[in-house]
Amino acid sequence: MTTTQLTLVQLDNYGPWTVTPEPRREMDLQTLQSRLFADIAQFIGGRGGYVFYTRFDNMIAVTNGIDREAHATLQESISNRYPVTISLGVGVAETPAAALNGATERIQAAGSAQDENRTEVLAGTFLTSEETGPEPIHIAHFDVNDATGKYTDQMNEFDSFIHIERSYASLMEYMRKAHGALSFFVGGDNIIAVCPELSADAYQDAIDHVESDVGIELKVGVGRDRTAHTAGIAAKHALEECRFDGTTVEFAEPPIPTSDD
Repeated sequence: MTTTQLTLVQLDNYGPWTVTPEPRREMDLQTLQSRLFADIAQFIGGRGGYVFYTRFDNMIAVTNGIDREAHATLQESISNRYPVTISLGVGVAETPAAALNGATERIQAAGSAQDENRTEVLAGTFLTSEETGPEPIHIAHFDVNDATGKYTDQMNEFDSFIHIERSYASLMEYMRKAHGALSFFVGGDNIIAVCPELSADAYQDAIDHVESDVGIELKVGVGRDRTAHTAGIAAKHALEECRFDGTTVEFAEPPIPTSDD
């Protein structure tokens, strides 16, 4: 059974700050957001976690194995180096979507994202190693079949981008609704999904849905372990097996059943 600890990272009072005392230069804001994400990714990644940008003023991190003290250290580090602060809500559940709901509720209970009096909230539930099984995190790494040959080397970049984004949008919505999984575009033609325990048939159904919906073929490698980093590395190796063998779904060892029955 999966047990996912998710952290919602939300910038405090960011919207009003961007226009106070007057609107700030857009490229300055983009630079700040990208550097902030890079620093948070380095901090979380160095502790075995994954972090994904959503709207940049909000980010979602898989933080199994990262405790309250480390979260507080991240907040202190950001406030010491940036003109903005971050609030952190932490949730734990069997599905990533349910964990995110819990994390979100804890931040929202402390006040609005644009409330200048709400700063550096740190609230939520933290897992201990005794509370989880040996493989609580399941990471699925999807990519587009022959994206270079079909899109990058055939179309202009914007049209290629449209095709890749269509596959992402289709997969993201399907995995969220069907399984409570959370999927994130991570560049190129790659999508990483944080998932509950799913069978090979369930992943094949997701791939078939995307092909039927937007006409784009995917493949996926799946890894499981105690942290997002180790599960993700296993998923990458499984994806390489797809490429080598010409298959669409591969699990890193040990295998799990091919049916949900």
